Amino acid sequence: MKQNSRSPSSPGSTARRQVLQGFAGAAALVSLGAGRSALAQAGKEAPALAKLVGEGKLPALAQRVSANPLVIRAEQVGVYGGSLRRGLRGSADHNGILRLVGNQGLVRWNLAFTEVLPNVAHKWDVNANSTEFTFHLRRGMRWSDGKPFTADDILFSIEDCAKNSELYKSVPSTLVIANKPCQVSKIDEVTVKFTFASPYALFLEQMATPLGQYPTLFPKHYCSQFHPKYNPKAAEQAKAANLSDWAALFRAKCGDIEIPARWGNAEKPTLDPWVISEPYTGGATRVVMERNPYFWQVDQNGQQLPYIDRLTFSIAQDVESLMLDALSGKLDIQERHIDSLQNKPTLSQNMQKGGYRLIELIASGAQQVQIYLNLTHKDPKMREMFANKQFRQALSLGMNRKEIIDVVYLGQSEPYQTGPRPGHPWYHEKLARQFTQHDPKQANEILDKLGYARRDAQKFRLRPDGQRVFFAIDVIPTLYPDAVDTLELVKRHWAEIGVDVKINTIERALYYTRGDSNDHDAAVWPGPGGLDPMLDARDYFAQHTQGSRYAIPWTLWYVSGGKDGQEPPESQKRRMKLYDDARATADLGRRGALMKQVFDLAADSFETIGVCLAVNAFGIARNNLQNVPKSYPSSWSWPNPGPALPQQFFFTRT
Repeated sequence: MKQNSRSPSSPGSTARRQVLQGFAGAAALVSLGAGRSALAQAGKEAPALAKLVGEGKLPALAQRVSANPLVIRAEQVGVYGGSLRRGLRGSADHNGILRLVGNQGLVRWNLAFTEVLPNVAHKWDVNANSTEFTFHLRRGMRWSDGKPFTADDILFSIEDCAKNSELYKSVPSTLVIANKPCQVSKIDEVTVKFTFASPYALFLEQMATPLGQYPTLFPKHYCSQFHPKYNPKAAEQAKAANLSDWAALFRAKCGDIEIPARWGNAEKPTLDPWVISEPYTGGATRVVMERNPYFWQVDQNGQQLPYIDRLTFSIAQDVESLMLDALSGKLDIQERHIDSLQNKPTLSQNMQKGGYRLIELIASGAQQVQIYLNLTHKDPKMREMFANKQFRQALSLGMNRKEIIDVVYLGQSEPYQTGPRPGHPWYHEKLARQFTQHDPKQANEILDKLGYARRDAQKFRLRPDGQRVFFAIDVIPTLYPDAVDTLELVKRHWAEIGVDVKINTIERALYYTRGDSNDHDAAVWPGPGGLDPMLDARDYFAQHTQGSRYAIPWTLWYVSGGKDGQEPPESQKRRMKLYDDARATADLGRRGALMKQVFDLAADSFETIGVCLAVNAFGIARNNLQNVPKSYPSSWSWPNPGPALPQQFFFTRT
């Protein structure tokens, strides 16, 4: 086997490196074989833990941390103590916790989003055609309750859970290539092998994203008690808990990557730097997490991480409350929900008063506001209207992007549809720029020819069946206030060409429910895939079961290998095959050529409507919070700020 402890470079990685090369390294990650000697030499831990050791209530540090801990070379060696304050928005902001805490997969990203590094696995081997990946775990690692973490946990998480059809309707896509899931086998207590039926050259990069956390998500010794393979009475327990089946009980107790229940059970062991003490449950006003005494990372002086004692997430009901907390110095690090450009002047002007500084978030997305018309709408007439490519082109031509950019984004963007960002090796001019000019005359001509020439008394167009050309666009105001402002202008622009829309402002939970049920007319979301088109291709074909909002049923067909959802048109099926071929190949030239075909087909189909290129955002960090990089990526695939390693943040003493 060929040993490889780094992922192969890719055009996506090259572009990220070009765009992000100015990053200052806040922490370099290395896996040192001498980790145990570093611990023995320094033997340092948080005072509260040392006290418990002295009282005989906790094992000594060397018995709690792996024999081969991950050593983080922090920019500054920190001091222990303090509580980091961060804000959540409502009862469905679970990813606000994940982004700070939940990044403990087998591998992880470096700071610049250009390279995959060791994490839970301290090294790995990849065979010549990228069908076998052998991960070597850290000997002596423990869950947060002190129980050993071994290869058995990974086998349980994948073979018994992720591949269980009662828990997951389809095997998570990060574990599947060519419609076939991986097979995981145990070599020994600290070695596991993932085997794929076809080459999967992108596997390590996928494992570094949030959706790559499945191998380390479910501790077997705890979660097996809710699984019928290990507990025949699991269904009875679910019924006693007033839950529908064992799978519902399992999720309530053990969570999933992207649901609130992941943070709702203080009893579930994790590998995270901090563990839940006050859960994220309905009616909660805050979430509290305390340091994990068994955390498996240390700094260069052998001090066990994290430096900070606890995390406190306050739960606000509106963005205004989060802004007030930020301005008054009640948040230590925050970008989520307050990072709209409209807030930047206010936050900039109050830095001294609030005792914080601004940090820059480098945009990795393609699009600031992507508009998804539901091409699989349940209403045949709506589906016919939306599915007409010329109708979508007319709407795009009817949009005054320059006005939106000037008013909403303060001139800091440019008209854009979708596709890799300018400067990326895979930049695609047609996909990015077509139909971005404001041409209401041409838009009106197209709509007239399509059969929408008749108008009602309010001058809105009528469909051939006499109904007004009208649809609602779902948007989450608390998450993306700029999208609401953008849609207000789009509503006016489209009214000028006779198309009536409603801006449907809803909560995030309802947004997902409507999308999952295919009940929406249209929806908006920031379009990803600007720097990481291979890692998040949802706007290039129907790939993401929650994110490809223009055709969720097509996505279900794709991820289920044709068993669920609706069969998509030929162009979509060709893109699905091309993408699968691209992520299977390690030949960078071949991969780029395959993705160009994907972009060509996406441009020809013109399924989504973009507004403008995603703009850099910002966040705040308290002046006494150290080791926070001045800038870092903003991406779901690089779930900021997690890969900047909050476990090595610390507070200076005042």
